[in-house]
Amino acid sequence: MEEIIIPYELPEEKNHSFFFIDQWIDTRLEAKLHRHDTWELYYVMKGYGVRMAGDTLLPFAEGDVILIPPSMHHRWNYDPSSADDKGCVHYLMVAFKHSLILNCMEVFPELRNRLASITFPTEALKFGTENSRIIRHVLIKMNEMDELGRLCEMLRLLPAVFTSSDHTFVGKPIRIEKDIRRMQQICTYVMAHYVHPISLNDIASEIGMNRSAFCSYFKKCKGITFSQFVTQYRLNTACELLKHSQKQISEICFAVGFNDVPHFNRVFKESKGMSPKEYRKLKQPLNLPK
Repeated sequence: MEEIIIPYELPEEKNHSFFFIDQWIDTRLEAKLHRHDTWELYYVMKGYGVRMAGDTLLPFAEGDVILIPPSMHHRWNYDPSSADDKGCVHYLMVAFKHSLILNCMEVFPELRNRLASITFPTEALKFGTENSRIIRHVLIKMNEMDELGRLCEMLRLLPAVFTSSDHTFVGKPIRIEKDIRRMQQICTYVMAHYVHPISLNDIASEIGMNRSAFCSYFKKCKGITFSQFVTQYRLNTACELLKHSQKQISEICFAVGFNDVPHFNRVFKESKGMSPKEYRKLKQPLNLPK
């Protein structure tokens, strides 16, 4: 069954030029799949899980800083086990309309000089280590300020966000409404069933296609086979567990849907260029602070 994309309006728009949100929330109450006409700059302070942005499904973790462009459907699906002892996760978020950028550029030549030649992204971005550090610092600072102080910091934040070359693309918009619904169904189904085997017949039936048509459709949309997509998702989820949990490698193997540890180790090394053990040793000391 399809999950509805909810149009979402931010409150009290006439009294604010942008919104800053410091949110502690029960994982069961986090927003479902939605979209709005604002940029969303999102810093994960507590919790981890799976993010759907546009046509892309990826794990996220504490310390991540993500930019979602206007009108892109997205969802932050937190793993309940990553919550605090009250069942809550924590994030900071700034949401602002594109008109804020244009208005500030018109009023402040200094900002216009920084932003005039840039091309604004249409894809979701995940910021790299250095830019994430800068943006996190500004957002934490804004959290301690009144509204006027936050507005001043916003002028610092905009160049840091939009002139960054330190990022990766983590979500592409899907323009055709029918494809939005289909890819949304596919991603939702994978999120719910990746721990178990997913047959082509089952996923094809889920979205109302025969197996052959589904395989052709998925390869055309994503550039990879559905099997490769599921494997990538399982491996990405395994990477997050290796970085952010103390589970044994054999536990992680079964937790992400592999049923054979040697096979998991082999596929992981082929994809990541190192074994799960080596990956954990390399990545765990580099965890970013909240």
